[in-house]
Amino acid sequence: MGYTNVALKDKIMEMYPEIPAHRISVGLDFNPEKNAYIVKLKKNTHELTTHIEKKDADECMDGIKCIYLGVQIGQFIKNFEE
Repeated sequence: MGYTNVALKDKIMEMYPEIPAHRISVGLDFNPEKNAYIVKLKKNTHELTTHIEKKDADECMDGIKCIYLGVQIGQFIKNFEE
């Protein structure tokens, strides 16, 4: 499946509305050595770096939520709000 980093980032923002709702910035880069996308979530001085396996990214583009990423986002927001 072919798509750009921008398309994947847009899809993630669409599928996880809590990201823009909490004004969290998202950075996304593909790491060919790991065959995964490196995702950086940032708000003010708080930052979380995680990854999405290529297979999960492909499913995300097909409209299937990545549970691992959702958990990471939820934890980041929870930590930020505490």
